[in-house]
Amino acid sequence: MDCSRRDESVLPHTFVDYDENPREYNLSAVNTLIDIHTRVSDLYSKPYNQISEQLRLAIEKIKERQESELINNADYGLLNSVAKKQVIKMRLGPPTPDDLDELLTKVWKNPSFFLLHPQAIAAFGRECTRKVVPPPTVSLFGSQFITWRGIPLIPSDKVPIVKGKTKIILVRTGESKQGVVGLYQPNLPGEQTPGLSVKFTGINDKAIASYLISLYCSLVVLVDDALAVLEDVDVTNYHEYKY
Repeated sequence: MDCSRRDESVLPHTFVDYDENPREYNLSAVNTLIDIHTRVSDLYSKPYNQISEQLRLAIEKIKERQESELINNADYGLLNSVAKKQVIKMRLGPPTPDDLDELLTKVWKNPSFFLLHPQAIAAFGRECTRKVVPPPTVSLFGSQFITWRGIPLIPSDKVPIVKGKTKIILVRTGESKQGVVGLYQPNLPGEQTPGLSVKFTGINDKAIASYLISLYCSLVVLVDDALAVLEDVDVTNYHEYKY
């Protein structure tokens, strides 16, 4: 490229490279079968519909599994999709404001949220209290979340803790921001929510009705700087306060 001079010099030529063999992302399936005896659904569906309640509870469990897969899946999970240059180590052990600032230098363009275990949030809160820099809170989805530099800390117990050590993930989301994008199959037969369907599979000779619940999901990190991870975060450090 050339910053235009006031003459008629020849402009440089360039091109935007592309991958001739881009990766193809396959949707991962989470499936289960719910068996309900027709006698139960016929006789005990007031005041609560037994089929609806059974399906509701099973769907909640499947969504919990989906959350775990999006974080930990060996093929597409966040922790296994981060580029090496986007991984940083703890300076001391417990998560301090300085460590989160360091993580923000890796995803500095429109970061969406930190994702971390609730124990890591508690450990960060202890360090903020010790340094007398209480983090502000923000209301999201009807709940209060603490923030750092205006970025919310979203808890997930699916972020693993091993021997008192865990990780903190920083994510930028959205296709328009070249961030992390969730993938799903739209317009499924029996679709309940995006990517999730419920199908009735029949009643066997023991009068047991079966329902197949399927959830198809995956995610893609569009560019490397949409995702960063802070490793070796110690959540076992406590302080004694004197008043």
